[in-house]
Amino acid sequence: MTDEQPPWAGLAQVGEYPYEETHDLRVGPDLHPALLGLLPLVGVWRGRGQGDYPTIEGFHYAQEIRFSHDGRPFLFYESRAWVIDVDGNPIKPSNRETGWWRPVLADGKATDEVEVLLSQPTGIMELYIGQAKGTTQWDMATDAVVRTSTAKEVRGAKRLYGIVEGALLYAFDLAAVGQPLQPHLSARLERVAG
Repeated sequence: MTDEQPPWAGLAQVGEYPYEETHDLRVGPDLHPALLGLLPLVGVWRGRGQGDYPTIEGFHYAQEIRFSHDGRPFLFYESRAWVIDVDGNPIKPSNRETGWWRPVLADGKATDEVEVLLSQPTGIMELYIGQAKGTTQWDMATDAVVRTSTAKEVRGAKRLYGIVEGALLYAFDLAAVGQPLQPHLSARLERVAG
């Protein structure tokens, strides 16, 4: 063992993260030009949905999704969901996921292709490749699914997001636990900030 100190030993403490991130386009850094096709997503969305799958009992859920940026050519995505009863009362926490939405660039300019990387605390990571249809619809399918040894078996998924009458709607199809690709989740979320 050596007595040599690590290169950071004895240096001054650093302050908090110095770069601003925002979900509100009226404040913070300017939106990167490559994100103009994803602009309608930026904000905080909240609403309710319904889930079902052959291996589970159907359920209602509430969800909050946040799309934010820090001026670079990607959006930070965070989703929190919780199971609710039909009256909207919370029953228990449900799925969480975080990740990144990235427009595919060609010659420095955004194309209509998008890459979405998502990670869940259940041990699943998904890479989606998709297409934007204008600035109001994004259709994507998994290109890769990676999971830990303790995660449930997931083979693939498709997601469709759209802005309809000012609301964020989505549908999520899943191929998992021996079942073929089929509808699993759908929701309608209203913009609450941004």
